[in-house]
Amino acid sequence: MDEKLLDRLAAEMIKFDEGDPKRIQHFIKVHSFARLIGREEGLDDRTQSILEAAAYVHDIGIIPAEKKYGRNDGKIQEKEGPEHARALLEKLGFDSDAVDRITYLVGRHHTYTDIDGADCQILIEADFLVNLYEDGIDGSGVRGALEKIFRTDTGRRLCMEMFGL
Repeated sequence: MDEKLLDRLAAEMIKFDEGDPKRIQHFIKVHSFARLIGREEGLDDRTQSILEAAAYVHDIGIIPAEKKYGRNDGKIQEKEGPEHARALLEKLGFDSDAVDRITYLVGRHHTYTDIDGADCQILIEADFLVNLYEDGIDGSGVRGALEKIFRTDTGRRLCMEMFGL
């Protein structure tokens, strides 16, 4: 997958979340951590690209969920996100196998059991790193997440270093 395609996806997501700098900052940070963890964990190029695309669009279901249900909890995001991600990815010319995997990841990024694949694990870890900080989670909450969620060596190290554990 071409880097320019990922850049166009980032630009489209900024446009999608226009006027909401917090949400834009969130997906940019999640992408950055996902990229770092994926590279350090040695993902192959295709899996790495799919992971990075999923990181950009992982929360695409928030706005549709808020419009449809008046809330945006994780399960509603997982329900609403894949359809909107698929439309955007297809519009940009992502191949169908990549679209299928990315939308699968969008539909599971708040499901912490039966994690299917390194890309899914890393996306969840990257989102957790950002959410733990953005939500001001205390030390015991961070330690709990480290124990229950983080499985990659890189994600665990980043969490411990970031939060001084």
